[in-house]
Amino acid sequence: MRNDKQNIIVEKSFDFALDIIEFSEMITEKKKFSLADQIFRAGTSIGANIREAQNAESKNDFIHKMKIAAKEADETEYWLQLCEKSIYLPTPNEKLNKDLKSLIYILSKIISTSKGT
Repeated sequence: MRNDKQNIIVEKSFDFALDIIEFSEMITEKKKFSLADQIFRAGTSIGANIREAQNAESKNDFIHKMKIAAKEADETEYWLQLCEKSIYLPTPNEKLNKDLKSLIYILSKIISTSKGT
């Protein structure tokens, strides 16, 4: 059964996905379609997996889905670092990087706490 109480990680990941959509559009304007698609997929997948975890069938299922979200966050970080270092791509703004770091930190804490470690 779904829990519709306010959930900070769900909200933060949704807002991050909206920012990623905007950033991927900037990359598309540079005609770097493959990279824009990669960033779009990885960046929006974080929130999709977190949202899916809210309906997990068990604690292990919840942890598994959160780990997938964490992997997607790591992948997103990689793509954003490429953009940051490449002279051919738009540089992600500080807010995008800060929000991603925050998501990674929160996901790490949720996974650790859920595992009881």
